[in-house]
Amino acid sequence: MASKLTRILYVEDEPDIQTVAQLALETLGGFTVEICSSGIEALQRAPGFQPQLILLDVMMPGMDGPSMLKMLRGLPQFAGTPVIFMTAKVQPGEVAGYKEIGAVDVIAKPFDPMTLSSQVQAIWERCYS
Repeated sequence: MASKLTRILYVEDEPDIQTVAQLALETLGGFTVEICSSGIEALQRAPGFQPQLILLDVMMPGMDGPSMLKMLRGLPQFAGTPVIFMTAKVQPGEVAGYKEIGAVDVIAKPFDPMTLSSQVQAIWERCYS
């Protein structure tokens, strides 16, 4: 059985989406959420926060989600950390591409704040069952 999911790093450049997701995950899911507004910031803050799971926006200025995932996988402590992409680009071919580069799943945007934490929990349990 997997350890209980408590710490999530959420990388998203849109402040409104950050706020909604953080409220949903903390209030409904009981998770501790660390918000980063860019891939660069996430790579700097992840080692101190030690997330168990990373929610990662695909489309961000500067470093996009797939580039950040590649850099994360190069760091030994995050080589196996589950990453879920959050994106509006959810055509089957796009989702398959995200999984090929190492995402465990994809959550479509716009997401439903009422079900976000249960979606994340279900993916976590599937990864570790």
